[in-house]
Amino acid sequence: MTISRRAVLKGLAAAPAAFAVSRYAGAADARVIKISHQFPGGTIDSGDFRDRLTRKFAAEVEKRTNGSLKFEVYPGSSLMKTVAQFSALRKGALDMSLYPLAYAGGEVAELNIGLMPCMVTSYEQGFAWKKAEIGRELTKLLEAKGVKLITWIWQAGGTASRAAPVVEPNDVKGLKIRGGSREMDLMLKEAGGIISSVPSNEIYPAMQTGSLDAAVTSSTSLISFRLEEISKSLTSGRGKSFWYMLEPLIMSKSTYDSLDPAQQKAVTEVGQELETFATSSARVDDEAVVAVYKRAGAKVTDMDQNTVNRWRKIAETAAWTDFSKRNAECERYLKMAKAVA
Repeated sequence: MTISRRAVLKGLAAAPAAFAVSRYAGAADARVIKISHQFPGGTIDSGDFRDRLTRKFAAEVEKRTNGSLKFEVYPGSSLMKTVAQFSALRKGALDMSLYPLAYAGGEVAELNIGLMPCMVTSYEQGFAWKKAEIGRELTKLLEAKGVKLITWIWQAGGTASRAAPVVEPNDVKGLKIRGGSREMDLMLKEAGGIISSVPSNEIYPAMQTGSLDAAVTSSTSLISFRLEEISKSLTSGRGKSFWYMLEPLIMSKSTYDSLDPAQQKAVTEVGQELETFATSSARVDDEAVVAVYKRAGAKVTDMDQNTVNRWRKIAETAAWTDFSKRNAECERYLKMAKAVA
């Protein structure tokens, strides 16, 4: 068969157009995953490390899946309200969130173990949970509730105060204070505090208006939400703290299950790899918060082990006991957590 020169040229002319259609069709077919969180937005290289972590995760997973997965990050609870994100994940109405597990304690009581006062007192102890029975059971529980744990993130916390430092239990008497979880609030209430429960992104206006005198939250949030602007004192979380929160990157299980095996592998591997970044960044913020508050003129105090021990006596009576009595599973989770030294 003879092919005319005109036919050859016509075919060559059509090739770039066909390539372009194929390329844009591939881009159009990419799956978009939405990540929502409550923390201030930034860039992949600057800002709140929790926002940066979601952007690093997005960029690396997109790379490893050759663009078949793309991501949209919604910081500052701009996509949906803070506490509602867990329920949305369970229902498949949201794909991913970097979420304080204790915020879901009203929905799944056992998850309050993720911010149990004086239970976890170091990053090493917190990460030991991952391979211990408590970690395996938490992972199973979350999956049974429709949520996949992607990146383990622990954060130490401190206390910002509009007046005197909050260090010893006697310091909270009569103060309107925020703890961050039901159990943390119970400990503070037992010590004489007046409890006000708000998510961390609502602390600033509450302290600004005087509806809060003091708030306990992570070192990163103490910086990112600019609480130094309205605080005269800081009790840091560096070294020793009664406040360690499990605040993982999580994914809707229905979203995860809908991915192909290669995509699931990329999500899982990148999530695990980012745990080192999360821990190192949290430790950096434990020190950085001190400098931030000192520059603002706040008085900075640290806790020692004896102080934590005094808080622990109150926590065991007021918080741990209450948690264990909520149901048999809570009692079991408390025993598993206590087993991790």
